Amino acid sequence: MKIINARLRKQPDLYTLEVEDGLFSAIRAQQGYIDNAAANNPADDMINADGKLLCAPFVEPHIHLDAALTAGEPNWNQSGTLFEGIERWSERKPMLNEQDIRQRVLKTVELLVANGVQHIRTHADTSDPTLVGLKTLCDLRDELKDRIDIQVVAFPQDGLLSFPNGLQLMEQALEYGADVVGGIPHFEYTRELGEQSMKTVIELALRYDRLVDVHCDEIDDPNSRFLEVLACEALFKELGPRVTASHTTAMHSYDNAYCSKLFRLLKQSGINFVSCPTESIHLQGRFDSYPKRRGLTRVKELNEAGINVCFAEDSIFDPWYSLGNGKLLRSLDFGLHICQMMGYKDFQSALDLITDNGARTLNITDRYGIETGKPASFILLEGEDDYSVLRNQGEVLLSVRQGEVLMQRQPARVVFNRLAH
Repeated sequence: MKIINARLRKQPDLYTLEVEDGLFSAIRAQQGYIDNAAANNPADDMINADGKLLCAPFVEPHIHLDAALTAGEPNWNQSGTLFEGIERWSERKPMLNEQDIRQRVLKTVELLVANGVQHIRTHADTSDPTLVGLKTLCDLRDELKDRIDIQVVAFPQDGLLSFPNGLQLMEQALEYGADVVGGIPHFEYTRELGEQSMKTVIELALRYDRLVDVHCDEIDDPNSRFLEVLACEALFKELGPRVTASHTTAMHSYDNAYCSKLFRLLKQSGINFVSCPTESIHLQGRFDSYPKRRGLTRVKELNEAGINVCFAEDSIFDPWYSLGNGKLLRSLDFGLHICQMMGYKDFQSALDLITDNGARTLNITDRYGIETGKPASFILLEGEDDYSVLRNQGEVLLSVRQGEVLMQRQPARVVFNRLAH
């Protein structure tokens, strides 16, 4: 395969890229000109990018595939709160079976692939004695591995230590093959149980050689400070880059003096952060009258401090969020607005938040990126740089995985009637 006339992120020239045996074998600048000769006489295995942006695939670092497409079944979340969402999901769990989960997950994965995603981290509820959701997701991960990368998080939705046999179910999930240890300390019954759960999560990650991804302080309570426990344990056990704190929305309500102290620990620990802009602004601030909190973690400040942070969707049509369409560019657009990251420098590197930063979070940087010798996995976007793609919400025109085309889309063609005489 040969790709000509491609723009690469943060580069002024056009490029030609060659692929052999599923790997990038050559990446060469074209000195800024369109190669019309090659474009007019294309070989069978040639792709003319026509000056559009070629970049690494999108990464969805936090989603709940086991709950996708279940909003309103059997009841809707009327209050819009996180905690009612958990109640509505508890009503849906008895209806789960392998066929139900498979059907919904495959539809959702197709939606994500159609929008440029090739790497997914999904949380699977282990507060279910059957573990049917987790087992089905692990099985699908293995079945789909040639088409898409999936990491499965063993996520104790109702508490690791507060839910009956929660710890035993977690260990069963890890033994079955879950890739990541999850937690939810702010939902444990007491502060002491929440703190102990963070220590237990790190212990399990060490014992089973797994990554860690915790739903951490997903609440407006400024006194919810389990993040410092997680980061401290990650630092002391030297696990930082393998640990992720998702949501951390309580940070929005932390005192600035405390945050100054906290950031020192976060930087030293090396842990990753995931923010879910559309979901968090929907769920948080629900107990406020006015002013209402935005309820997102301090994405801008984390980013400026050199701490890895990325954006995710979290949900697609489930008890917590009844919208969602698989478009990470939408989440990026919302996130930059909400976090007031609207300077031109922010726009120039905006796609980092749904590409490179997500790859770091998933610990896949050794096989991710547009570099000679790495897997030839990429997407082609309607636009010429981060700014134009973001501003116009450019479509994903092509998705290639290890040299094989996953998806192609024709650009929309608009025909106007005469607007003026």
